[in-house]
Amino acid sequence: MDAGVLGAGRLVPAAQADVGTVREEHRRRRLRRLAVVLGTVLAVLVARAAAGRPVRLGRPAIDLPPGAADYLPGVVLVLMLGLVLVVPLLAAGRSPHTQLQPSEIGVRFDDVVGLGVVRDEVVRTLNLFLAYRTFRERMGGTPRRAILFEGPPGTGKTHMAKAMAAEAGVPFLFVSASAFQSMYYGQTNRKIRAFFRALRTAARREGGAIGFIEEIDAIAGARRGMRASPGVEEPPERRHRADVRDGVPGVVNELLVQMQSFDEPTAGRRLHGWLVDRVNRFLPAHRHLRKRPPVPANILVIGATNRAADLDPALLRPGRFDRSLHFDLPNRAGRREILDYYLARKAHVPELDKEERRDQLAAMTMGYSPVMIEHLLDEALVWALRDGRDAMDWGDVQQAKLTEEIGLAQPVEYTPEERRIIATHEAGHAVVAWLVAGSRQLEVLSIVKRRDALGLLAHSDTEERFTRTRSELLAAIQISFGGMTAEELFFGEAGTGPGSDLAAATRLACQMVGAFGMAGTLVSFEAAGAGPFDAGLVTRVLADDSGRREVERILERAKHDVRVLLDQHRHLVEALRDALLTHDELIGDEILEVLHAAGATAVGGERPGPAAGG
Repeated sequence: MDAGVLGAGRLVPAAQADVGTVREEHRRRRLRRLAVVLGTVLAVLVARAAAGRPVRLGRPAIDLPPGAADYLPGVVLVLMLGLVLVVPLLAAGRSPHTQLQPSEIGVRFDDVVGLGVVRDEVVRTLNLFLAYRTFRERMGGTPRRAILFEGPPGTGKTHMAKAMAAEAGVPFLFVSASAFQSMYYGQTNRKIRAFFRALRTAARREGGAIGFIEEIDAIAGARRGMRASPGVEEPPERRHRADVRDGVPGVVNELLVQMQSFDEPTAGRRLHGWLVDRVNRFLPAHRHLRKRPPVPANILVIGATNRAADLDPALLRPGRFDRSLHFDLPNRAGRREILDYYLARKAHVPELDKEERRDQLAAMTMGYSPVMIEHLLDEALVWALRDGRDAMDWGDVQQAKLTEEIGLAQPVEYTPEERRIIATHEAGHAVVAWLVAGSRQLEVLSIVKRRDALGLLAHSDTEERFTRTRSELLAAIQISFGGMTAEELFFGEAGTGPGSDLAAATRLACQMVGAFGMAGTLVSFEAAGAGPFDAGLVTRVLADDSGRREVERILERAKHDVRVLLDQHRHLVEALRDALLTHDELIGDEILEVLHAAGATAVGGERPGPAAGG
């Protein structure tokens, strides 16, 4: 095999790789052995037939000694009792894995979308696995023994591992780490040994094997005293996590040992070595027979975890898990690929084939994992089915998103006055979002109760953003004050509805003061141990007199600017309020149509810029 393809970004066909060569060698060897066995049996049958003693099929005759039949029931009972006691113990040490052949796996690399550079690195790793002989014997390298897939749930770790086994054409041994655990002393270690023994057997038979351990942190947690190096402070995410118990040393040690067992000789090799040792006892040193060195099995172990920080450091050193790949939530381009993949397989109206609709849906699903995106589309199909249709439309997707994120609509009867207050409150949010945050896409405006929300405004970025400027954070605070200010303008006072809005605005202001250096001080409260999105940061900022004063100044200035803005655009609030009172919910373009009809654009056809603040 050409060594130049090992680092290529394309996958080497399994049939042309070292794995395919070894598999063919083993197949021919098995055929030769079968031919020898069948030929021997045939020769014996022919010889007996020629001698006049042909083999006849039938029940063998068993002549029992006199009186032996009286002891037969007791012997049978003892054997049954022995089986009842021994079989469970033997079964308790069996490997709990499930083995799948490539033909049983319906996932290929073409089905793994939205992962970007992670997929490219997986292809390169798989090429090394397929060309292990070339890499080891011709290039002198040590093939990777194991890689770690870590990242949030639902990001495609198991999906990718199955695709690797299917593309490589080798057996896939899947096991959940919790399945190794046993109530019997020592059985957990036995199960781990049995799993790696099955891996070695499958790899030597098929030229390679891929083992996948799901949630490996369940058996490979850091042992006591191994969480941090001496003199190095333990990271806060470990120090403050109270639900992580130390790994059981014996289990972790067994796993570490088995990660080095890929070159363990087979039973036949061990028997051959034992015979050679016995013969060499009788031979002089210069006449000793040589034992062949064991050939390492071509195994790739993949561990998956959501909590890589809790793994034992010894497991992550080179020679064990050589490479760690982080499966992050997909970016906007990745979500677009995932949406294209799933929409090609799910019934939908032609509207969802429009580029702008799919781009909008990709923007709306920021923070979604691939599994969440698929579930969202399935829920949209459910909404279409309930309405008697056989294909989802844009409204179904919006309803599914609301249901998944906030909950089902609850049939609550508001009083006429309360209904008007809630509609005004949500209209105030929408108008401020429209006027001060031009980069926001208004998705849903509703006065239907869902969980604890009496109404809601759902909005998202029109472009993928990972950072925020000071002006954008101030705009977010102003949006939070839109509901309270609208209530005060139209009813003279605000009710209890803005409680969650005030909490969100306070958190943002505390982050500006204590973490982002956006409020006249460069002192970071985050340095005291709380992250920018930790409730501890809010506590520290509000406990500091100067920090609290700065937070109050930001909030008061934002509320003042929102009051001026809404007072100038009362007609927009009234238009959205009346539309909500009529329709209960407005989705996407319906919100914009109401705003445009009410004269939403300023003089000159441009939307007003963000209000000054802070």
